Amino acid sequence: MSNGMDINDDEIDLGQLLSTLWQGRWRIAVVTVVGIALAAVNIANTNPTYQADALLQLEERTGTLALPSSLSELTDDDPRSVTEIEILRSRMVLGRAVADQNLDWRIGPELLPVFGTLFARYHIPLIDEIIPARFMRPGDRIALANLVVPPGMLNEGISLIVTGEDTYQLVFLDHPELEGRVGEQMNIPEMGFSITVAELAAPVGRRFTISQIDERRAINALRNRMSVSEVGRASGILEVRLTGTDRTQNARALNAIVLSYQAQNVSRSAAEAENSLSFIRGQLPQAEQNLRDAEAAINEFRQQQVTVDLTVETETILGQVTRIETELADLERREGEIAERFTPAHPTYRQLLDERERLDSRLADLRGQIGELPETQQQILNLTREVELAQRIYTELLTRAQEVEVLRASTIGNVRVVDEASSTPNKLAPRTSRILALGMVLGLFAGFGLVLVANWLRKGVQDAAELEKLGLPVFATINYERSADTAGRRKGNLPIHAVESKDSLTIEALRSLRTSLHFGMLDAVTPTLTVTSSDPEAGKSFLSVNLAVVMAQSGKRVCLIDADLRRGQLRRHFNLPRNSTGLAEVLAGDLSCETAIVQVPQENLFFLPSGRHPPNPSELLMRAELSHLIAYCAEHFDLTIFDTAPVLAVTDPVILARSTGASIFVARHDKTPLDEVEAAQKTLEAVGLKFSGAVLNGFDPTKAGGRNGYGYGYGYRYEYKQRDQ
Repeated sequence: MSNGMDINDDEIDLGQLLSTLWQGRWRIAVVTVVGIALAAVNIANTNPTYQADALLQLEERTGTLALPSSLSELTDDDPRSVTEIEILRSRMVLGRAVADQNLDWRIGPELLPVFGTLFARYHIPLIDEIIPARFMRPGDRIALANLVVPPGMLNEGISLIVTGEDTYQLVFLDHPELEGRVGEQMNIPEMGFSITVAELAAPVGRRFTISQIDERRAINALRNRMSVSEVGRASGILEVRLTGTDRTQNARALNAIVLSYQAQNVSRSAAEAENSLSFIRGQLPQAEQNLRDAEAAINEFRQQQVTVDLTVETETILGQVTRIETELADLERREGEIAERFTPAHPTYRQLLDERERLDSRLADLRGQIGELPETQQQILNLTREVELAQRIYTELLTRAQEVEVLRASTIGNVRVVDEASSTPNKLAPRTSRILALGMVLGLFAGFGLVLVANWLRKGVQDAAELEKLGLPVFATINYERSADTAGRRKGNLPIHAVESKDSLTIEALRSLRTSLHFGMLDAVTPTLTVTSSDPEAGKSFLSVNLAVVMAQSGKRVCLIDADLRRGQLRRHFNLPRNSTGLAEVLAGDLSCETAIVQVPQENLFFLPSGRHPPNPSELLMRAELSHLIAYCAEHFDLTIFDTAPVLAVTDPVILARSTGASIFVARHDKTPLDEVEAAQKTLEAVGLKFSGAVLNGFDPTKAGGRNGYGYGYGYRYEYKQRDQ
C-alpha cells in the first residue's frame, strides 16, 4: 500500500515538520490560549496557601548543674538539634497546641462542585444569580466559641443552615432539627453535645458543615502542615514553618506550638534541677559525717601524741600530694572525654597518658618520702589529708546545692525564641507565574501534538506529487473557492461557476485542463471522456459541468452526458425538470439520440440528462445502444464528457471507460485517501484498463502541508444507493 512516500524512509523531514506546524499555527495558538486559560482557572479555583515561620535558638548548657568530680556526668546534658526537632513534632507538644487553639474543629462551607472555590472567592454576577443559595459566596464566614461532641460523633459532619440574621439550624443524623442563636450556647445533655456559634455572617440558606475530629487525626494534620529544619550546620538555630490557607490562624497555631515546646523544655529543665538538688541533698549528710569523723580522728591523735602542728617539711609534702591528686582527678575526667573522640595512638591521647604517667611517678616519689618520715608525722599527715578531702567535698556540695536552688527558682530552659511566629505577606501557593508558564508550555505542546496528530490522521491527497507517484499524470490542480462550493444545496437549481466567474483561479485551472486534455487525447479512439472518482464528494460533477462550459467557450461543440443513472443531478445546472427523459431512455431504445440531446443556453454546449432512474443501470450500459450513442457523439461533437458514478461504488464507470476514448480520475484535496485512488486504479486494471490521468480538485493552500507518511485502513465512507427522483 502506497501512501505517497517510501514507507521505509525513517528520516524526519524537518522542513515538512515546520511547514505542518506553521500551517496549524492558529490551531496551536488557540490551544495555547486555552492552556493558559485553564491554568488561570486553576489558580482562581485554588485557595491560596500562606506560611508562618518562627526562629528558635537551642542554648548549650553551661555546666551550672555539673556535680563535682565523678558526679559531673550525671547532669551533663547537651541536647542535639535532631532530638529537639523530634520533640517539636511530638504528640506531647502538638497535642497541647491543638487543644489550645481548637485545631480539632473543622468548619467547611458547602461549595459548588468542580468550581466551588472559584465562586467562593470571586463575585461573578451572572453566574452568582444562578448558583443555589446553599453554596458559599465571597464574604461568608462563621466562627465557633465552643464545640463539644460525644465520642460517637467524632469525625462526623453536622450540617448548619442559616435561617436568619443571627439564627441557624443544626441537622443531625437520626436526630430532630435544632434551632440556635448566635452567641447562645446550645446543649444536649443526654448526648454530651454542646456548641456556641460566636459569629455568623452569611445570608439565609447558606450551609456549613461542622465537625470535631479525634486528637490523633488533628495532630497528624497539624504535623503534615509543619516543617522544622536547622539553619546552617550545628548552629543550634531551628526554623519552624507552618502552612495553611488562613494567615492569622497559621501565626496563632505556630505560636501555640512554640509556647508548648518552650513550656515542656522549661518543665524538663526544672525537673533536671530538682533531680540534681535531690541527689546533692542526699549526699550532704554523708559528706558532713565524713568531715566530722576525720576531724575527730585527727584531734584524738593529737591529744594522744601531744602533737599540735606538722613540720614544715611534712606540710610541703602534704601540699604537693594534694595538688598532684587534684591534677590526676582532672586528667581522669579529661581522658573520658578524649577517649570518645580519639584512639590511644592519637598524639593528644598520648600526651595525656604521658602527663598522667609523670604525675603518678611524682606521687609515688612523694609517698616514698612520706614513708621515710617518722611514724608520728606519717599518721598526722594522713589524717590531715582525710580532713582536707572531706572538707573540700562537703564545701563543694554545699556550693552546688545553693546554685541549683537558685537555678530551680528561675528555670527558663535552654530554648530561646529569636523570632515569634508571623505570616509571610505573599502566598506560598499557588505560584501564579509558574502555573501560567506551565499552562502555556503544556498548551503549546498540546497544540503541536494536535496539529501533528490531525495531520497524521488526515488521509486525503495533499498534492499532485502523491498522485504522480501512483502513476497517474495530473492534468490540472483546481483551487478551492468557497463561492463555487454547492455541496450543501439539496434543492433547487445549481449555478455554473464557469458562467458566473469567468476570471476566477478555478476557471483558469479548468482552461489549463482543457489544454492538457487536447494533447492527452490525441491518441484517443473517440473524442469521448469518462469522468469518475472514488466517492461522490470529490467534485467530479462540478468538474464535468464547468469543463464542458469552458470547452464550449473555446468554440468547440461539446456534449455533456449525465451518465450517473442512479443519482444524476446535472439537470439542476440547466433548469430541467426531474422527470426529463435522457440517457436511460436512449439506452433502453425508447428515445433516439437526436431527440434526447438538448441544447442549453450556453453556446456550443449540448446536454443529455440521466433520465428516469432505471432499476438496472449496469445492464443498460452494457447494451449496444451505448456504442451507438458514443459513435453518434463522436461524429457530431468535438468532445463528449460522460459524468459517471464513483468507480468504487458501482461498475458503471468501468463499462463506460471501456467504451470511451479516455477516462480521468478526480481526487479531492485533503479528502480522497490515497488507498482509494489505488483501489480505483486496481478496479480498472482488473479489466485491462487504466486512467488516462487525474485532476486534483478543491486544492486549499491553507491546508497543504508536509507529512511524513500515513497508515490506512480501507473502507467505503458512503453507501451508494439508487434513488428515484
